[in-house]
Amino acid sequence: MKYVFIEKHQVEFSIKAMCRVLQIARSGWYVWRQRRHQLNRRQQFRLVCDAAVLKAFSDAKQRHGAPRLADELPAYNIKTITTNLRRQGLRAKSAWKFSPVSYREHGLPVSENLLKQDFYAGGPNQKWAGDITYLRTDQGSLYLAVVIDLWSRAVIGWSMSPRMTAQLACNALQMVLWRRKCQETVIVHSDSSPMWLWQRC
Repeated sequence: MKYVFIEKHQVEFSIKAMCRVLQIARSGWYVWRQRRHQLNRRQQFRLVCDAAVLKAFSDAKQRHGAPRLADELPAYNIKTITTNLRRQGLRAKSAWKFSPVSYREHGLPVSENLLKQDFYAGGPNQKWAGDITYLRTDQGSLYLAVVIDLWSRAVIGWSMSPRMTAQLACNALQMVLWRRKCQETVIVHSDSSPMWLWQRC
């Protein structure tokens, strides 16, 4: 390409002479050189961004998605970090793994099983059931606590958080209490997850 030739030989010959011999406009050469420098700056930005995102992602033990990384890297917005993670093939992994071991074995206080595997309810606000699961997204994992009414099987309370905490379960239950405002005695059933056991809402 003529522009590349001029760039390589601009120390030996003048720009004006080479443009005349090659029959190109000097303005075209300068526009090309400016665009090339801009491309280099974009490449440099990408390299710096790649290094920063990779370091933050590794420091977080691969558990933070774009929202958390954006908080840690204020120089880059969440869209840039999301694109960067995808380009580098980085995906946040779950920070908590479910265990099939019963928490009764760990000596934690467990309430009596009042439901006794009887999941039938004759009306609303008699029996509620709660559980926690996690959802994997491109931005990382979100933990979801849900409470359902066993009479209608409808979700009546929920809460989401990037962290698995006892407050997550409490927030879901508090939503139910605020929405239902029932005065009746209700059985609230859950598994033996420590998130439902460690803290009184």
